Amino acid sequence: MDTSLRFELITETYPPDVNGVALTVQSLEQGLRSLGHHVALVRLEQAEDSAHPQPELVLVDGAPIPRYPGLRFGLPAGRRLLARWRAQRPDAIYIATEGPLGWSALRAARKLGIPVATGFHTRFDDYMGRYGAGFLSPWVFAWLRRFHNRGDATLVPTRELQEQLRAQGFTRVQRLGRAVDTRLFHPGWRDSELRAHWGLANDDIAVLSVGRLAPEKNLDLLVRGFRALHAERPKARLVFVGDGPLRENLKASVPDAIFCGVLRGEELARHYASADLFAFPSLSETFGNVTLEAMASGLPVVAFDYGATREHLCHGAHGAAVAFGDEPAFVNAMVEISTNASLFRMGNAARAAIQHLHPDEVARDFADLLAGLTRTRQAA
Repeated sequence: MDTSLRFELITETYPPDVNGVALTVQSLEQGLRSLGHHVALVRLEQAEDSAHPQPELVLVDGAPIPRYPGLRFGLPAGRRLLARWRAQRPDAIYIATEGPLGWSALRAARKLGIPVATGFHTRFDDYMGRYGAGFLSPWVFAWLRRFHNRGDATLVPTRELQEQLRAQGFTRVQRLGRAVDTRLFHPGWRDSELRAHWGLANDDIAVLSVGRLAPEKNLDLLVRGFRALHAERPKARLVFVGDGPLRENLKASVPDAIFCGVLRGEELARHYASADLFAFPSLSETFGNVTLEAMASGLPVVAFDYGATREHLCHGAHGAAVAFGDEPAFVNAMVEISTNASLFRMGNAARAAIQHLHPDEVARDFADLLAGLTRTRQAA
């Protein structure tokens, strides 16, 4: 008996975009396929796409997101999706993004009675303040709540966020954990030649930052922490992996920092493993996939105590989980851990702590959750 189901995933960002949403959607898609389910992807058209149509891939047009260079939102495709789903009805759909494409998919699914899970990935309400439009934050949060409450389940990566959203009027919030590829992100990628290129000897300190160079990442705090560390360890270097609108400002404020640009795959894994400390000052994440990637690579982590840090990092054993928003404590933690003789032991403990987070387990949980929505809708 064939137990496979038909799912469709809708997203306005997907690799080669480099962000947590894109990589999470790709991992979920691959996981469902590996379990034998039929999966189609509805996403924005990219320059790398072939001219030959694929039945499991639906491409839609997009437009730039204002004041957020490099990212786009998908244009509505409701009529197209209605026709598609009437011809071949999916058992359930997952909408990863709340833009015009996501809204049109949600309306089409509601009209046809198709079960919908949505993913709460990005705190757009928090971003408003960091991009000079804080007065819009309450409106944006209400818009997010309205979107997700129209689905059958809102998926979040942590228990903390699940409790917060429930307290703020989100009605059907379920936790779906995150995974990390511990075979790719591994201490074995440590490269002495890369460290030499950075100007570091074996016992020097490389502080690594991975992510978009943008206001919401709170990188001014990272620079302050590194300056305090540099006063104690003058040979330390700050290494940025990623790109974004703050790149030139950061180059001016930290002229001796190393800017590696956007990296993927094994090259990204090599940079993680060749560093000594991962510092993540962001206060706007729903999770923070990079925290798990750093831990898997054998790095102690300094981050604020929420998201992936609260879910998986043990303060003092794997690095520092700093009280949310306590910037002086964050700076102190960067200095103390970088000058700690147990730096290597912390990194090993961090990797050991996340060995159980297999992508296959998350894929099975995701498939079970979507199948459960299907059964509930059929029973109703």
